[in-house]
Amino acid sequence: MDIQFQQLDQVDPQDIIALMNNPLVRRQIPLTFDDFNLQDCQKFVHAKTQMWQEHGYGPWAFVVDSEFAAWGGLQPEFGMPDLALVLHPKYWGIGKTLTVQIIEKAFTEMNFDQVTVLFPPMRTRVKGLLKLGFKQLDERVVDDKTFIRYVLLKQDWNFPRD
Repeated sequence: MDIQFQQLDQVDPQDIIALMNNPLVRRQIPLTFDDFNLQDCQKFVHAKTQMWQEHGYGPWAFVVDSEFAAWGGLQPEFGMPDLALVLHPKYWGIGKTLTVQIIEKAFTEMNFDQVTVLFPPMRTRVKGLLKLGFKQLDERVVDDKTFIRYVLLKQDWNFPRD
């Protein structure tokens, strides 16, 4: 399996729109639009590109075997790099692989000391996060939605070998 990290503006907007409007994806992320259209996509890609320009990091598009599979990466949230990952259901099985690659980049190439993850309370399956070393930190509100924040410290990161 060939996984490439690309900039979001290199992806066909229709692929991003299809992902963001997928009903299975929408159930997982509470901060979605009612109908994610081309104008929303352009604003979204622009905002994510601005993160790279302002902070030196941001989300990528993940292309698997030449097909857009997900967007995600690190975004500044509450003064810390926060890991986000939005996968097409066809690729849900590679979530851990992408997460590990993002964390490796965060702690090696980007030299961050910690990474956070914001999970909505409805997402109760957090065993995978905990196995990676994340610990529950606190609750945060984003756009009137409550999230549980988990943190992974660089010194607690053990690259999973399985």
